[in-house]
Amino acid sequence: MSVIFIPKVQEYLDELVPILYENGYFVFESAAHNYVESLIDDIMADLPTRQHRPAPPHFDKYGKGMYYTFFRKNKRTTWYVFFTKYLNNGETIYLVRYIANNHVIAQFL
Repeated sequence: MSVIFIPKVQEYLDELVPILYENGYFVFESAAHNYVESLIDDIMADLPTRQHRPAPPHFDKYGKGMYYTFFRKNKRTTWYVFFTKYLNNGETIYLVRYIANNHVIAQFL
């Protein structure tokens, strides 16, 4: 099994560190970096074993036939990961197509 992020998701995650730091969610940029790295590590390690549900139709703009699951990072923030599953030469590939937190997309779930 492998987990792959589409380039747009990877760009978002790269841009997330300065966003979190500049908006005051973290006092130190290194703490924001560690937070994002922890989120990526959790997704890479746990996505294949997480229970998942079909994504609501609102998210079809990011890909058809997607599923989603969530990763709670603290009491206030839950990250939702939207992905498609593919079988390639007997290996399951999890392609992460969109990621957002509850502050942005809760009303669509």
